Amino acid sequence: MNNQEQGGPAASARARETALRDLNRRVTSHPDSTDLRFELACLLTQMGRSCEAREAYLDLLARDPSHRPALNNLGTLLHATGYRSAARTAYAQAVACHPEDAMSHVNLGNVLYESGDFAAAREHFERALRFEPAYLEAHQGLAYVLAELGDEQGAEWHRRKGFEDRPVFALPYHGAGSPISVLLLISTLGGNVPTRHLLDDHLYHTFVVVPEFYDPRSPLPPHQVVFNAIGDADVAAPALAAAQSLLALTEALVINSPSAVLTTGRTQKARLSHVPGVIIPATVSLPRELLAGPEAAAVVARHGFAFPLLVRTPGFHGGRHFLKVELPEALPAAVAELPGDELTVIEFLDARSRDGKVRKYRVMMIDGRLYPLHVAISSQWKIHYYTAEMAENADNRAEDAEFLANMPSVLGPRAMEALAQIQATLGLDYAGIDFGLSAAGDLLFFEANATMVVNPPDPEECWAYRRPGVERIFAAIRRMLAARVTS
Repeated sequence: MNNQEQGGPAASARARETALRDLNRRVTSHPDSTDLRFELACLLTQMGRSCEAREAYLDLLARDPSHRPALNNLGTLLHATGYRSAARTAYAQAVACHPEDAMSHVNLGNVLYESGDFAAAREHFERALRFEPAYLEAHQGLAYVLAELGDEQGAEWHRRKGFEDRPVFALPYHGAGSPISVLLLISTLGGNVPTRHLLDDHLYHTFVVVPEFYDPRSPLPPHQVVFNAIGDADVAAPALAAAQSLLALTEALVINSPSAVLTTGRTQKARLSHVPGVIIPATVSLPRELLAGPEAAAVVARHGFAFPLLVRTPGFHGGRHFLKVELPEALPAAVAELPGDELTVIEFLDARSRDGKVRKYRVMMIDGRLYPLHVAISSQWKIHYYTAEMAENADNRAEDAEFLANMPSVLGPRAMEALAQIQATLGLDYAGIDFGLSAAGDLLFFEANATMVVNPPDPEECWAYRRPGVERIFAAIRRMLAARVTS
């Protein structure tokens, strides 16, 4: 979560409008005052007037290009409104102008981590700690980065430094009315549902709780609903167990029960095998030494696998540490590239269509209903929307638009019924499923869990067709939260 300077507490809508008129008059009277211009930009941000706030920050920076709070706040605003590359530029400028400012390094580290540049993110978190050794957000960021880089011992040390003394903290509320108070459970181990765009700080006052370090003798913050954002059963099983104990302390309704999340690990796919119209790949977890030795091919054959097959290190996302092995003799070399003492072997499902392209569909499951998010189209077997052949191919975007507008007709009744049954089996209030389609219309299951991200489309005009579909998902989440509120 990116840090920003605050421009004042939340106030009523009428008070804010009065304050805005007063600030505009004062800025007109004192046009060279960067303090007043910064206060104006902060107020516009709090009021949700993002475009005006962005212009106010840019106007201030035209006068003072090195204004540290404005650069950081502009970066946070840009990131929140989908301008991720521009946000990174703003944070980088803050670091360049203020190389000893810990907040700027942490903000840049956060966006680098989000983009998968873990080595660069690590550098900025470590630099922040050189200047402020007790900076909790830097320890937290470094814990997540080191876990991604395979340094579990270092990650655990920074987890304790970052979370042990502050297992509960409040996020700022920028709304004008009475908010819905949300208890948000996260894990220090990673595998959390990305909620940045789900919990609008103009609607919700969010209190974050880290179950691994929470003292049950302490009272929980006031809340009306609980959102369990611990979504990866493979990575965060200990955190989910701690969350189950914590929830005994509240009577509020819970979105994504930890017990339901625990059944969504990659090796739990067998419980979906009864669903008609679904092809579930065989999956088994094996010790590294069995897959690295001379008998590796015989080992996987005894488990019923043929080549090509997939091998991955559990707990990683975005295609990291995930390889396709074409031939038996290539297996030991592939295993040598992967970290971890235990690896997962997965049957390869060929998702190519008649045109030779691979299509990966993502459907979100929100409060008992299905919402299309995208279809990614690529020439490669390992496919993600941000690396697929979408931005450069108008025909692919047109197919994506058709899927968003007419999901049932694109997928067919067999796949739609399969999706409904998968949703019922998972029992999650918020989840997503990635899948392909066979020539016969069967659903080729890739994965289904709570960690699926829903990002606003990039601001370029070519993505305008995606915005209504994403907004439908966000609206469904708002309705779900409102329906779960308890007094």
